[in-house]
Amino acid sequence: MSRFTDVVGRLAETIESRRGGDTSKSYTAQLLGDMDRAAKKMGEEAVETVIAAAQGDREALTAESADLLYHWLVLIAAAGVSLDEVAEKLEAREGTSGLAEKAARKA
Repeated sequence: MSRFTDVVGRLAETIESRRGGDTSKSYTAQLLGDMDRAAKKMGEEAVETVIAAAQGDREALTAESADLLYHWLVLIAAAGVSLDEVAEKLEAREGTSGLAEKAARKA
């Protein structure tokens, strides 16, 4: 798990370093400056990930998952949401059944 954590951490730092960058040279800077585009791109990658999974295409699922994670990181950065904030939400759910957590949201 540490390799994944390290890679995601480095990617998040790279994304942040592109904030305010030259949009003619950086796709990430373009997305960071356009929340609507970033959200749509993440949605597109999510659909592609689901399709790869449904088709049982392991290689495509792996590649699309990487694309999805990149676009998710860009989207939350564009929205000003930190990885620590996401981690806080996940930690609050630790030890709670997924079914119980969903039921609590409806209440």
